[in-house]
Amino acid sequence: MPPTPHTDTSEKGLETLIVESLVSEAGYVLGDAKDFDREHGVDWPTLLGFLQATQPEKVTKLELDADGPKRTKFLARLTGEIARRGVVDVLRKGASDGPVTFDLFYGTPHKDNAAAIEKHARNIFSVTRQVRYSPDETTLSLDVAIFINGLPVATFELKNRLTKQTVDDAVQQYKNDRDPRERLFEFGRCLVHFAVDDQEVRFCTHLKGKDSWFLPFNKGYNDGAGNPPNPSGLKTDYLWKQTLTKAGLTDIIENYAQVVETKDPKTGRKKSQQIFPHYHQLDVVRKVLADVAASGVGQRYLIQHSAGSGKCNSIAWLAHQLVSQ
Repeated sequence: MPPTPHTDTSEKGLETLIVESLVSEAGYVLGDAKDFDREHGVDWPTLLGFLQATQPEKVTKLELDADGPKRTKFLARLTGEIARRGVVDVLRKGASDGPVTFDLFYGTPHKDNAAAIEKHARNIFSVTRQVRYSPDETTLSLDVAIFINGLPVATFELKNRLTKQTVDDAVQQYKNDRDPRERLFEFGRCLVHFAVDDQEVRFCTHLKGKDSWFLPFNKGYNDGAGNPPNPSGLKTDYLWKQTLTKAGLTDIIENYAQVVETKDPKTGRKKSQQIFPHYHQLDVVRKVLADVAASGVGQRYLIQHSAGSGKCNSIAWLAHQLVSQ
């Protein structure tokens, strides 16, 4: 008897498990791989559906519902804006085509703002399996991709240890088989790229072939690396059941993910770096914020970070959100 999706930890089984959880539990829409526009790097039918539902007069003005030069111009403009600013900034601030500015994401609304609540509910979170991403190498496909309103925000390569493939093999697949010149893998095009198996998660924000740098996105276990046993499922299911829920991903977009520019003091050269939080950074900031909300100001907290684990970002994210509350 073949294993059920809940116990099948083969690569395809893990893919099914993640997608079904995001759709049935997190409220994502199941995307169709054929809808991915490889040239512009968007799920165009989903993006158009979002714009028609939220900004129909702008769609009409630019004639985006008709296949033609104006739609092509809009897509080229949007592609250029993401390349220049990164998808995080485009989601936060929208993008313009001539005099028309489109909102591309509606953030967390205030609980008393009915109009904002309605707009936020119009966001379309979707997950798509086996995305064929290359205009030239048309047989190449990615295991899973997550989109918000048609814009890609995360990709996944999945492996399983029962067939003697691990998260390390997923990392190598990104490094060796995923060309960073492909539109989907360009810098800033997605928030993050995840390598996942049934026991560990690693992430990368800038694919650079063999120089791609993957970091752990694990909970830690017994004061060490990895993840604790999970009596109700896979060790890594916190990734799709907690981190990538609609609320969780919205929080990351609004308060954590960003592209920062640094300048080498010796050479004067500028370099852009995309930031995505580690699991422990999200965990500590959210726990402190929740305790402050429950207990009020004036409490004392002891937070332990190991050397090089991102203390400065944790402090900055926490301080910013405390001031903003």
